[in-house]
Parts: sequence; structure tokens; C-alpha cells
Amino acid sequence: MSNIKIRGIINEFLKSDTQKNALDFIGYLDANEMTAGGEHGAVSYKGKCVCYMYIDGSEEKPGPWTIWTEGDYSGEHDDVPMDGRMKEIAWANVNICGSCGGKCSPGSRKVIFGKEFDNVCNAVMAFYVPDAAALECVKKIFEIKKREILKGL
Repeated sequence: MSNIKIRGIINEFLKSDTQKNALDFIGYLDANEMTAGGEHGAVSYKGKCVCYMYIDGSEEKPGPWTIWTEGDYSGEHDDVPMDGRMKEIAWANVNICGSCGGKCSPGSRKVIFGKEFDNVCNAVMAFYVPDAAALECVKKIFEIKKREILKGL
């Protein structure tokens, strides 16, 4: 699915500020050569998954719009520094395992930007209906993921 199709889904299911934030976010993905809408809602860069995104417009989680990140965020990333505000946003969105029966149940102990958390899901952070500030944090996390992908190529 191309980013054009994702725009159609956003316009169909999301409203007001949530719709605006989502469309702005898709603009960011376009500008950074990322494609949304892969298997299970994957967002990819150079063919590698950066995160997962779900949009359905419902009132129940994970709707109406959620972005899940995976990866190791235990240490500092000198090339993409996270200031205190960005770390606070990341920590507020740590995804605690809900014992859904997935591979991570009941979650594990993880360090995220220098702070320890228990029972963290494989999808380390879950940004439910992210506002503009949360999306800035997601973009910083994407910068980390992009650099990891480029180092691995």
C-alpha cells in the first residue's frame, strides 16, 4: 500500500486535529523516503521495518490511530540526541505487555533511554492518537532507526 492509500484511510477514519497530525506525519514519511501500509501496517525505510501503524477510527485501543515502535532504545544515540522532553514522551508511551498471548507475554525488563521498565512488550512504545509533541518523539526514534538501517546496508 502506498502513502497515497494511507492518506485516503486517514481522511476516511480520522477527524479534526488527529486527521491533521496524521496527514502531516505522512508528509514526513514521504519526505524521508518511508512507505506506510506494509504487512501488519509496517512503515518501512529501504525495505526495512521502522514501526507499525494502525488506523481504524474506532474509539477503542488501538484505534483510532496508533504507532508502535520496536527496537533497542537502551542506550544513548550520540548521532540522534534525545533531550529530556523527548525522553519523557517516550517513557510515557512505553508499551506494557497486556498478556495478549504473543511472543513477548508477559513482557520483559527493558531499559529505554536510560530508564528501566518491567513487562515491556516487543512493541516497545505505543503512541495512541499521537499529538504533535508525541510525533516529534516518533520522528526522533525514526532517525535512530534510519541510521541503524543505513549502517546495516
